[in-house]
Amino acid sequence: MQSLRDKKGFICDMDGVIYHGNNLLPGVIEFVNWLKKENKQFLFLTNSSERSPRELKQKLMRLGIEVEEEHFYTSALATAGFLSTQCPGGSCYVIGETGLTNALYNAGLSMNEVNPDYVVVGETRSYSFEKIEHAVHLVLKGAKLIGTNPDLTGPTEKGIVPATRALIAPVELATGKQAYFVGKPNPLMMRHGLKRLGCKREEAVIIGDRMDTDIVAGLETEIDTVLVLSGVTNTTTMEQFPYKPHYIMEGVGEVPG
Repeated sequence: MQSLRDKKGFICDMDGVIYHGNNLLPGVIEFVNWLKKENKQFLFLTNSSERSPRELKQKLMRLGIEVEEEHFYTSALATAGFLSTQCPGGSCYVIGETGLTNALYNAGLSMNEVNPDYVVVGETRSYSFEKIEHAVHLVLKGAKLIGTNPDLTGPTEKGIVPATRALIAPVELATGKQAYFVGKPNPLMMRHGLKRLGCKREEAVIIGDRMDTDIVAGLETEIDTVLVLSGVTNTTTMEQFPYKPHYIMEGVGEVPG
């Protein structure tokens, strides 16, 4: 555990690690206070694309934690950055929330419902058959299909809910096109995270609740991994994967000791 506590940079997932919906998880306040007290570099790196860093900052403030905007990095920002380098000034048809559309606008991309370069899908509660139908038509006309992240489900205070991969599946099935997912475990997002931290991979650790995104992302970028059992994974489901994390904890409150 001391080698973990000696790490310079901490990359933390949010859903299932910091909170469930609007419920703060046990030990989180102590963990964040420890990060600040020990002068650690830290980044809340989330596959959720719904909220902007400002909204995430405000959400944590409502839950009793004060963290500045620069400590947040989302799959929406990663997706916008990726598309802006692939197709500068390009256009998108978006099925998602304001965190995603704002990130795309800020990266120089525009919204287009007629002949976009990309159809981009992220988490959303404004999902409808009409939007899926329109996305299918656009992809069949040549738009590239992009998912902000490959999560099938996400945890909330009410239980498990569908996430981006589940929402984008009808478009993939109807068009025969496979989406490209930018969020974890895509190494692109992890490399951006390390750059923001100003850390080398051996100086950092990633903490998450998902074996198929957080833990495999760390393993594939050679960053030490911590699985917390406060989200979607338990000790039984963990055994279904052909790899394992470096550390297993009930929650982030165990990190400070």
